[in-house]
Amino acid sequence: MPIEKGWVNLLQQTLNEQNKPYTLINKSISGDTTAGGLARIDQALEQHTPEIVLLELGANDGLRGMPPTLIKKNLRELVKRIKANGAQTLLLSMRIPSNYGQRYTEMFYNNYPELAEEMDVPFVPFILEDVALEPDMMQADQLHPNEKAQPIIAQKIWDHLEPILQTN
Repeated sequence: MPIEKGWVNLLQQTLNEQNKPYTLINKSISGDTTAGGLARIDQALEQHTPEIVLLELGANDGLRGMPPTLIKKNLRELVKRIKANGAQTLLLSMRIPSNYGQRYTEMFYNNYPELAEEMDVPFVPFILEDVALEPDMMQADQLHPNEKAQPIIAQKIWDHLEPILQTN
C-alpha cells in the first residue's frame, strides 16, 4: 500500500484541512514490539520534541505470545518517557486473534484501558474495531488492514485526537 494511502497520512490531511498546526511524524517500524519502541523512544523524543505522541504498539508482542504483564510494563515505561519529555500520549489499543485463547486475549487487550486509567492518558479502543472482521478491508493475512480500511482507522483516531488538540 502506498504510504500516502495510510491512516497516518490521511490523519495529516485532516489536520491540514482543520488548520491544525501539527505535523505527524511516523516513527513506526513494521513488526516492531514494545521493546523495540523502548529502544527507540528517547532518540525520537529528543529529535522531534513532540507535543502529542500517538502510541500504537503491542500487537506484535501479543502475536509472539509475550507475557501481557511485560507488554504492559513496556507500554507504561513508554508513556512515562513521553510524559517526562513534556508530551501527551494518545494510546492506540490493539487486539489479537481469538486463537490465542480467551484468557490471554483478554489480558492482552485489558492492558490498554487499565494503563490509560493508571497513567491518566486517553486511549482509543481497538483501532481496527470497524475493519478487522471485514475480510474486504483486510490484507490476505487477515491481520493487517488494507487501503480501503485506512480512512476508517484515521477517522476513529481523529475522533479521539481532536479533543486533545482543542485543549492544547
